Amino acid sequence: MTRPAVTAAHAGLVSCESCQLLVQPVSSAEPGFCPRCGEELESRRHASIDTSWALLVAAAICFIPANVLPVLNSTSLGSTEPDTILGGVVFLYLSGSWHLALIVLVASFMIPLGKLIALAYLLITVQLGSVTRGHGRTRLYRVVEFIGRWSLLDVFVAAFTVALVQLQPLMSVAPGPGVLFFAAVVVLTMLAAEAFDPRLIWDSHKPHEAQRD
Repeated sequence: MTRPAVTAAHAGLVSCESCQLLVQPVSSAEPGFCPRCGEELESRRHASIDTSWALLVAAAICFIPANVLPVLNSTSLGSTEPDTILGGVVFLYLSGSWHLALIVLVASFMIPLGKLIALAYLLITVQLGSVTRGHGRTRLYRVVEFIGRWSLLDVFVAAFTVALVQLQPLMSVAPGPGVLFFAAVVVLTMLAAEAFDPRLIWDSHKPHEAQRD
């Protein structure tokens, strides 16, 4: 479907990031404040791309030890065995708890990895000045932002821990160093998504330029 792409910037307007109201700015240097909610207006977030890249790279670095280092150290009958995220998924699956294994795999591995890839894709396409699939990329950002708000780390770690304790009697569980890196990945990807300005997606579109989505 072909639609004319006319952005707020091309129309000389600024969108309030708090209430989404389109406002006529006082000036390009100092847009002023939103007349509806009083939030300070910004035409674009300062150093959005650089900040998002820095946080994203840090999250990608933490993602490696989060999956290599043990997230739990389980002790049973005097024997201690470390469990990584993927090792725990395999253990849960082989123990017959495939539903818990699927939850841990999706929440603790696939979603963080997907967020890293999605944010990198958005940043690269913005820097390359891509004018295609603006609506699709905006929706992708909204999905990443929504998932970040509901990253219930404690729920899935608790499910993982309880499953291990219930599957083997006389067992004690202690968190491993991988938990800290995994928590860092969750927090850093949330901050990277927050630092990214989705309005940059539309800056390469010219007024009345047709695009196919």
